[in-house]
Amino acid sequence: MAIRKLLVANRGEIAVRIIRAARDLGIRTVQAHSEADTASLAVQLADSAVNIGPAQAPKSYLNIEAIVEAAKASGADAVHPGYGFLAESPHFADAVEAAGLTFIGPRGDTIRMMGDKVAARAAAALAGVPTVPGSDGRIDDFADAEALAGTIGYPVMIKAAAGGGGRGIRIAHDPKELAHFFQLAQTEARSAFGDGGLYVEKVIEQARHIEVQVLGDGTNVVHCFERECSLQRRRQKVWEEAPSAALSEDARQRLCDSAVALAQSVKYRGAGTLEYLYDDASGDFYFIEMNTRIQVEHPVTEWITGVDLVGEMLRIAGGEPLRLRQQDVTRRGHAIEVRINAEDPSNDFMPFPGVVGGLRIPGGPGVRFDTMLYQGYAIPPFYDSLLGKLIVWGEDRERAIVRMKRALGELEVAGVKTTIPLYVALARDPDVRANAVHTRWLEHWLESNASRL
Repeated sequence: MAIRKLLVANRGEIAVRIIRAARDLGIRTVQAHSEADTASLAVQLADSAVNIGPAQAPKSYLNIEAIVEAAKASGADAVHPGYGFLAESPHFADAVEAAGLTFIGPRGDTIRMMGDKVAARAAAALAGVPTVPGSDGRIDDFADAEALAGTIGYPVMIKAAAGGGGRGIRIAHDPKELAHFFQLAQTEARSAFGDGGLYVEKVIEQARHIEVQVLGDGTNVVHCFERECSLQRRRQKVWEEAPSAALSEDARQRLCDSAVALAQSVKYRGAGTLEYLYDDASGDFYFIEMNTRIQVEHPVTEWITGVDLVGEMLRIAGGEPLRLRQQDVTRRGHAIEVRINAEDPSNDFMPFPGVVGGLRIPGGPGVRFDTMLYQGYAIPPFYDSLLGKLIVWGEDRERAIVRMKRALGELEVAGVKTTIPLYVALARDPDVRANAVHTRWLEHWLESNASRL
């Protein structure tokens, strides 16, 4: 292992996960933290820690100069960006490499290309991967958007060319809505990502969201099968599973092969996820974007394949060739993950920071809880509300759901409101148990059930 000391440029549960993976490989760790995270579990677990600025993310976790200087001053020779914050910033990757350090992830040019949804669609087309009907390039003029929508048919989705996380997205059902939402999406994209470029694509009604995990070393690529993330609220995933129970073996093979072909065509390095929409009615799938980082939901893939994705990221970045051949990656059983957030689901998911008065973590066979919580921890109000991820495994999907219900009943985070009641209700819902869901199912379900959470 060429990497000796790793700076973790993130926070929360993913920072804890990275520290543990690094320790398994004999790598020393330095935790970069804001003033608000001085008492975090990641700071306590790392070999050392360095303060990179005030609580506000732009002055700390989004401050490229401060992070690079912290890495150099601490003697780190590599930087892991985690997910969120600067994880998909080509400028950050470039700055880390320019400082003579190793960036744990793809090269800046790859992030730049695949992070731009228009460029990613073009790369997919060249690799023979199907994409949703839509604009061939960026659209800056409303007249062009209106003409395209008339050709491909309503409803259409207006998306920011850069960025993600559900921001800068609007759905228009007719020309009047298109005129209104086009300007809103452009303004939101410019504010969130510094880039007002948009593209327009056809909305696939009642589609599933299925994504393929890949690992590459810049030459060779393997897939680690797929995850289904159709249960979403405001385009944010809340419940993820692997594998997808909706796919036939033939559809699974075609989907995973297409992901490998696209990742190989861009000489992908590290862990990445290619996201697709899947149409139950036709059996067709369409590439929508690539996430050039580790995903929040990576544990479900780890559980069904036995592959340590974070560990493999570190090995690849450290100069090792990809250790896995495709025939080495097999799957067993079914895994489900739910995101435990400090939010009140009975009050429109209002954020609920506070002090953890007590903590009971479920255990037993097939249960994993990735978190940064401990009793007495004061949850900062400055960041994403994710507290941890409850992951379960079963021999099949039905047994995994039974185990999820049991684990949710054991999990207790006292002192704050969390999204646990949402998942208790979902695990009991007949549509969820029958896997009769799509990307907009949860929004409709919440309209009728939110008051009971």
